[in-house]
Amino acid sequence: MSAWVAACLLAAAAPAWPAAQRSESEEARVQDIFGWVEWVEIGASPIRLKAKLDTGATTSSLTADDIEIFRRDGKRHVRFTILDEDSDIEETIEARLVRHVRIRRHDGSTQRRPVVRLGMCLGDIFREHEFTLVDRSSFLYPVLVGRNYMRGHVLVDSGETFTRRPSCKQRSSSASPGMDRVAALRLEAP
Repeated sequence: MSAWVAACLLAAAAPAWPAAQRSESEEARVQDIFGWVEWVEIGASPIRLKAKLDTGATTSSLTADDIEIFRRDGKRHVRFTILDEDSDIEETIEARLVRHVRIRRHDGSTQRRPVVRLGMCLGDIFREHEFTLVDRSSFLYPVLVGRNYMRGHVLVDSGETFTRRPSCKQRSSSASPGMDRVAALRLEAP
């Protein structure tokens, strides 16, 4: 029996409940399908970065340089820099420190990382979520998008990459709650 015939038989045997009788949890959700590597935009400029969509990671991670924790109005904040290497645009961002997490690395060691809440555009999806900050310069992808960001909005096709460019029409006014754009400068090529 062909797979197509088997699928048709299964569909015919499934109970058909009217939509009005379904609960919210039973309603089918429409989710966008992306490749396992996509372009994302972060920050006020915005900075465009390559991202790996990783269903094995819970929290998203963002490459950051010059990470500095400081206090403002009695609350802890983080100042850090992100760089779009393709267009030589650098942006320094300040955001409230949400917490610190311990990440277990592949070699068994642990690393303490600051966590901030940032807005990110993936395709036409703009969501604000938590990101751990770490120097990812030794990795191929400066952004790792975890399940918390993707849940309910994104499906990953492991056979595809770069399915669409970021095109978010609506972004929060400051690009993320608690985030201030400190500086965005175009670096001059030598």
